[in-house]
Amino acid sequence: MKNSEHAQFSESIAQGTYNETLIEDGFFILKFNNETTDNQLFKRDVNSNYIQFHFCVKGSGSFSFNNGNYRLPIQEESSLLLYNPERDLPIEILVAANSWVISVLLPIQKFHTLFSNEASYISFLSEENKGRKYYKDAPVSPSMAIVLNQLMNYNLHPSVKPLYFKGKAYELLSLYFNREEDVDVEQCPFLVDETNVAKIKKAKTIILSRMAEPPTLQELADEIQLPINKLKEGFKQIYGDSVFSFLFDYKMEVSRQLLATGAHNVNEVGLKVGYSTSSHFIAAFKKKFGTTPKKFVMGLSS
Repeated sequence: MKNSEHAQFSESIAQGTYNETLIEDGFFILKFNNETTDNQLFKRDVNSNYIQFHFCVKGSGSFSFNNGNYRLPIQEESSLLLYNPERDLPIEILVAANSWVISVLLPIQKFHTLFSNEASYISFLSEENKGRKYYKDAPVSPSMAIVLNQLMNYNLHPSVKPLYFKGKAYELLSLYFNREEDVDVEQCPFLVDETNVAKIKKAKTIILSRMAEPPTLQELADEIQLPINKLKEGFKQIYGDSVFSFLFDYKMEVSRQLLATGAHNVNEVGLKVGYSTSSHFIAAFKKKFGTTPKKFVMGLSS
C-alpha cells in the first residue's frame, strides 16, 4: 500500500513504516508501525476541519502539541478522540519501540452526516457542544481490537483492499460509539470472558517473542492453559488470522525493516526471524512481498 498524496498532509520524517489509505474523499486511515527497537517520530499536518481518532494496538505512543509544550500519552488498548475547530491539530506522534498505532481522520461535516439521526447520545454532537473543542480517552473494546488487528494484519488482493478498509473503518467507528447497554454479548461469548482474552493476548506475546523458534500449537495451548480449539478460535476472533499466519506476517514485516536498515545481510535476517536456510527465507519473503530480499534492498538505494 502506498502513501496517499493529499495537500493537508506532510511527509513522514521517520524511517519506520507509515501507510495512509484513502477511504473516500477526505476520509483516511493512517497506520504507524514501529517494529524497531528505537522510538520513532511521525508528523502529519491536519487542519481544524478534521476529527481525529487514535488507537494504540500494541505498545505505546505520545502525541505532542503546541511545539512540544503539551503531551498526550496513548497506551496499548486505549484510544484518543481529538477535535478542535479553533485551530489546526497536526499529528506529531512518538511511537515507542515495537508499537502499532492506527488513526482515523475525517472531516467533521462528514462525521455529522454519519450520526444525523442518532446524535443525541454522543455528547460532543449535541447543540450545546457544537463548535467546541473536544477530547476523550477511552479503552479499546475486544470487538474494536479485532477490527484494529485486521487492519494491521491482512492478506488481500490489492483490488479489494480499498473496499475492505472502507468496511473496517465504518465498523470501527460503529463499535467506538456503540452504547454499552446495546452490546450483544451473545455475539461473541468467548470474548466476554476477560480471562480467555488475556490468555490469547499472552499467546500472541509468546509467539512474537520466540518467533525464531516458536512453540507448536499444542505447546502454546498448554502454556496458556487453554484447549487448542479455543486457542485457534479465540486467536482468529481477536487478531483476524490464524496463529501461524499472523506470525508469518509479523516475521516478514520484521525482516523487511531489518533489511531496510542495511545493517544485516539476507542470511542474517533470515536466521533472526527463524529460517535456517536462506533459500527458504527468500521464498517466504517473495511470497509476502512479491520480490526477493536482494531486489528489495536494491530498490531502496535506487
